[in-house]
Amino acid sequence: MSATVLIGTQWGDEGKGKITDLICADYDYCVRYQGGNNAGHTVIANGHELALHLVPSGVMYEQVTPVIGNGCVIDPKVLLEEIDKLEAEGISCARLKISAHAHMIMPYHVALDHAAEDNRAHKVGTTGRGIGPCYQDKAARIGLRMENLLDLERFEAHLKAVLPGKKCLLSEFYGQPTLDGDRILADYSGYAARLRDKICDTGLLLNLALDAGKQVLLEGAQGTQLDLDHGTYPYVTSSSCSAGGATVGSGIGPTRIDRVLGIAKAYLTRVGEGPFPTELDDEDGATLGSAGAEVGVTTGRARRCGWYDAPVVKYAAQVNGLTELALTKLDVLSAFAEIKVCVDYQDGRPVYETLPGWQTDITGCRSFEELPMAAQAYVKRLEELAGVPVTIVAVGPDRAQTILR
Repeated sequence: MSATVLIGTQWGDEGKGKITDLICADYDYCVRYQGGNNAGHTVIANGHELALHLVPSGVMYEQVTPVIGNGCVIDPKVLLEEIDKLEAEGISCARLKISAHAHMIMPYHVALDHAAEDNRAHKVGTTGRGIGPCYQDKAARIGLRMENLLDLERFEAHLKAVLPGKKCLLSEFYGQPTLDGDRILADYSGYAARLRDKICDTGLLLNLALDAGKQVLLEGAQGTQLDLDHGTYPYVTSSSCSAGGATVGSGIGPTRIDRVLGIAKAYLTRVGEGPFPTELDDEDGATLGSAGAEVGVTTGRARRCGWYDAPVVKYAAQVNGLTELALTKLDVLSAFAEIKVCVDYQDGRPVYETLPGWQTDITGCRSFEELPMAAQAYVKRLEELAGVPVTIVAVGPDRAQTILR
């Protein structure tokens, strides 16, 4: 059968977790294909509010096999904490599969991440989780992969080869404390005991599943404007979070993919540093932040808020080859009598189009026709500007608060 890619079209925090959770019942496998615990997906269902950082959102469904693909970087300690939290909520992680080729975040990656950011003249807004340094080691071919947990003698040998250089960098260059290799070995041996039965060749697993007629959902983290190649460099993440990264990060070929679903928030937010042309530092921005509960799932930082930027989403449609859009948090705009949309740029500044608001509660609407005419017009205008059909409209955080078109 075929695969679907679900991708953020803005700077992340578009509500990908909710949409993944919404559509996952139609799939057999749900795959995270890039990033690490620098991402956060909030899923609300059956009274549960869960912040997922590594485990794919499909874990909420018993018939779905959640997979962490080879394009991800994994902090085993964080992963096990997340598994324990899910299990405590009665959500089984027994089906979870982890790519043997996914790279491991080590304690020195976290230490180097903090040290490097502290010493930058211009901050890039890293989450401090060790993501960038782990991907650096992957590119330098000195990284440790999850498969190394299956052979602790090789793990120890590799650690002893790499650790002296990391200690030197931390102490001599950054003036930071070094790390205890014996403690790292002991900790990761414990992680190995709990994770080894979940580690496998997930690329082979997924290809065999597709051959057998199964449906695969590839779940991206972050957003297109944070893509290492196509985002607002250098204020980007360290992986390919656009749709092209889905094939590399999962091990399945591009011809297997026939649906690319882009997620766009009905306004715009960004966490961390970097350009944000439609950002609002006024009462409207504060209203968006308050009504939308705009706090980063991973960082706890308040998100910067602004009006919807149509050129950003149009760019994402081109880069990712979007076949459709899901629009989230439309209900947040109910607070406004007038709503602005950036439709173009002149001399580097946004050109706005003003649309009428609806100022009524829409969280109970379950069909497009139930929405106020102004809300319908807003969705249709964004659809026109993106050049991609809007097939899903979210009017609240719960799974049920969704309109399918």
